[in-house]
Amino acid sequence: MRINVICGGESGERDVSMSSGTAAVQSLLELGHEVTLIDLAAELPILAGPLRFPAALPPYHVPNNPPDIEQQRLWRRNIAASLLDEEVLACLHDADMTYVAVHGGWGEDGHLQSWLEMLGVPFTGPRSDACSAAWHKARALAILQVASVPTAPRVIYRANDPVAESDVRRILGDGPAVVKPATGGSSVNTSVVRGIEELHLLDGLAASEGELLVESYLSGREFTVGVLGEEALPVVEILLASSLFDYQAKYQIGAVAEVCPAEISSEFSEQLQEIALRAHRALGFCQYSYSRIDFRCDADGMPVCLEVNALPGLTPGSLLPLAASRVGLSYSQLTERIVDLGVGRVGGALAARARG
Repeated sequence: MRINVICGGESGERDVSMSSGTAAVQSLLELGHEVTLIDLAAELPILAGPLRFPAALPPYHVPNNPPDIEQQRLWRRNIAASLLDEEVLACLHDADMTYVAVHGGWGEDGHLQSWLEMLGVPFTGPRSDACSAAWHKARALAILQVASVPTAPRVIYRANDPVAESDVRRILGDGPAVVKPATGGSSVNTSVVRGIEELHLLDGLAASEGELLVESYLSGREFTVGVLGEEALPVVEILLASSLFDYQAKYQIGAVAEVCPAEISSEFSEQLQEIALRAHRALGFCQYSYSRIDFRCDADGMPVCLEVNALPGLTPGSLLPLAASRVGLSYSQLTERIVDLGVGRVGGALAARARG
């Protein structure tokens, strides 16, 4: 097949996305596909290709810190220009499939998927509606709560909002709270606060982000469950050396211990997998997409859903590839499986139109 891999993007997860994208390119080349690498946020968006032989690209190593988000405005201008560029449009239309590896920002909130849908370009991963539903954490958690997925007490905080501050004080009355942007991923700008004074230190972040999600800190074990199509993958436990699974811990190999399958009872494993599938479906993810659902347990050991990741990290050291390896899928086989799901969605849509 002729496959475009889109990575990079304009969010704080840009470097993670570059790592996912270059790793996917190598795998697809090894599988015999013709591949073009695209970063819509770059000055010259077509980075390489069409490539036909493995080892054409070096691996991309994620730096210790997120990229300088001050460049976001420029990156967004570049994306808008790239999506109107004749060469890029021809590349998208000429390919059999577009492999989306853009984490965060416009790659995960539904912007990019909406554009590809309007162009009629087949792509991997969730559709725009599922991405949009999962992107805003508080809204997604509200949907999950209705679907009987356990969630933590939470509130949306805005700087200089006395009502929100009063709600936060109630949460802090029961102990520490986790504060994170209401949108975004990879634990960028995530912290733990123990009092309202510490929260006010984040008012600058609240002003720049617009909204922060404040939720009760959970002191128990941390798990994640990947869903591939309609299959819940083996549970991964993240053994933390600190209170949070932060950016550095996520992307520096060896920074934390990740145990898969998690050393838990079969009953608890099945419970986490069942909740993960429920969350996956509640937000509109279909049998042709994939996701990763993060959990943390409370002091009593009960699992609570933290969020659903629409386009989870696919670096060689990421959690979804780790879980897939435990059901016999190498990184290359996982990449092929993701492409196959995208192909299946195209076939399903054609079949539905034929029936109509």
